[in-house]
Amino acid sequence: MERSIDGEFIGEKTYVKDRHHNSRQAKQSASRKPPASDIVGQNQDASTSMPTRRRLLIYSHDSFGLGHLRRCRAIAHDLVDRYPNLSVLILSGSPIIGSFDFKSRVDFVRVPGVIKLKNGDYTSLKLDIDLSTTLEIRRSIITHTASAFDPDVFLVDKEPLGLRGEVEGALELLTRRGRQCVLGLRDVMDEPKALYREWRRKGVFPALERYYRDIWVYGLPEIFDPIREIPGMARLAERVSFTGYIERAAAEPDRLAPGLQLPDRPYVLVMAGGGGDGAGLIDLVLRAYETDPTIPHPALVVFGPFMNSEQRSQFQERADRLPDVVATTFEANPEALYGPAAGVVAMGGYNTFCEILSFDKPALIVPRTEPRLEQWIRADRAARLGLVRMLPDGGAHRPEAMAACLHGIAGWPRPSAALRRRLLGGLDMIAELCAPAFDPEKRVARSA
Repeated sequence: MERSIDGEFIGEKTYVKDRHHNSRQAKQSASRKPPASDIVGQNQDASTSMPTRRRLLIYSHDSFGLGHLRRCRAIAHDLVDRYPNLSVLILSGSPIIGSFDFKSRVDFVRVPGVIKLKNGDYTSLKLDIDLSTTLEIRRSIITHTASAFDPDVFLVDKEPLGLRGEVEGALELLTRRGRQCVLGLRDVMDEPKALYREWRRKGVFPALERYYRDIWVYGLPEIFDPIREIPGMARLAERVSFTGYIERAAAEPDRLAPGLQLPDRPYVLVMAGGGGDGAGLIDLVLRAYETDPTIPHPALVVFGPFMNSEQRSQFQERADRLPDVVATTFEANPEALYGPAAGVVAMGGYNTFCEILSFDKPALIVPRTEPRLEQWIRADRAARLGLVRMLPDGGAHRPEAMAACLHGIAGWPRPSAALRRRLLGGLDMIAELCAPAFDPEKRVARSA
């Protein structure tokens, strides 16, 4: 049975506009009063004079990949740094969530995993039971967790109703309790018309109006603007806030997995994301080094934990024969890999794009175009803004094109030469949007 990743994509028109949407929406969100059930003890517990404990529940539907989980984890870690009275619980279907470390006051509940097949259907990942039973178990865990944890804010990542509608019960329950439900969307979801059809089929638009008080877009309208580009979103414009991209903090090399030996000079960092659909990129980079021994920088290749094991073994054998290529399967703290890098070659998923911006590295994006156009749209618009460069067709059968890029990548302009000041700041904006719910007077600066 062939498996594929549940990818995503978006529109084809590129534009740049000037909009003060972030500040306007931050003020509107901050001015909203908390639900009546939360007014008592908003800043203090009346009986103890201690700060009221606050709770954030995050739903991350991850079926096969790293993107949603890593984004939610970054948000959770930043918010507990800023709000000492906050606890965060992450609901996730990621099969490797246990491979990541979590800060104090951040924990997770793992629901049974599912994966998306190439024909678009889902199946259970580990359990030998039918999909409907797996989904019913997931739905029950999600709803009961929401009921027992009783969060002040419920943040749903990417899927407004969850996988096959599994989150609607929790949304209905928490809405009745007067809790704040927020939809978090990455910068690019899919080609607008395709996404509109999908959301109409799933009944998303009525759910957005019924359940969601706020919609956070983790990006900027210069890259993608759902209000303008997705049919049906204009009427929800007052609920939308553009946060900017989520900045990643540097990590020391001692955070890396034991046994990984980095090249002894600046290298090209090659990132295939989760790896389930990264074979084309890895093959192209290896062919470039195989055909051109004069490439000036070594390569550090990260396959990704979901790459097919047989394919990964073949790539590892090829890498072992190349004196200037080091390869590894997975790194839970990839931020530690960026410091020594001369440049980055990647497929262009959301998290890798945030890392490229955060560490200000010249980058070549080789986006996938199947099953969605998300990466292609992000890369195309970022390239037009001068943030990255792109091989639009994946450089298929052209190792010399990749080799030429590897020769020059270290000298390319960095993202800071373009829109850096406006690009980052997503975590700051999210914290401001959360302030009305998480005791604004007690909010602290982010920990160093």
